[in-house]
Amino acid sequence: MTTDIKQKEVKSKKQRIVSILKTIMLYGLMFMVIYTAVNWWRQPVMPASPQLQLTDYQGQAVDLAALSHEQPTLVYFWGTWCSVCSFTSPTINQLAADGYPVITIAIQSGSNQDLQNYLTKKNFGFTTINDQEGEIFDDWQGQVTPSYVVLENGEMTQGLTGIQPLWSLKLRLWLASVF
Repeated sequence: MTTDIKQKEVKSKKQRIVSILKTIMLYGLMFMVIYTAVNWWRQPVMPASPQLQLTDYQGQAVDLAALSHEQPTLVYFWGTWCSVCSFTSPTINQLAADGYPVITIAIQSGSNQDLQNYLTKKNFGFTTINDQEGEIFDDWQGQVTPSYVVLENGEMTQGLTGIQPLWSLKLRLWLASVF
């Protein structure tokens, strides 16, 4: 009789573990569906006639179309005032340091001198366009920072928002180059 009780207890524990795992998987799936839907809704949208010839905060010409014809290029919309960007910008800096084509657009982040001081203080070496009035971001119908766009051959292939790990950005750029 005690072996029956022990078997029922073991079976009951297994059922609880399976039940917990199913619940975790269900919540994980729900999170992924909601996250994907929200990300799709908030992502930037490429303008019909985008301005792809820009000037960085140091006065250097940046041709996004030409860069994206060479290889997929990541465009990163951010701001010095954005708390989430303080976590994502080091990742973008690493991506640029690893040789990936990255152009960043700093939204309403002050004068060119203010932006240069910030980039120097943070030791960021990525190419940055100063969108002082937020017009570029508005043209792309940006809703949140940080936002990312992958351009290939002058066209947007992917758009996303929020915190993105380095491996995810590398994977997205690689996928854009393959497909």
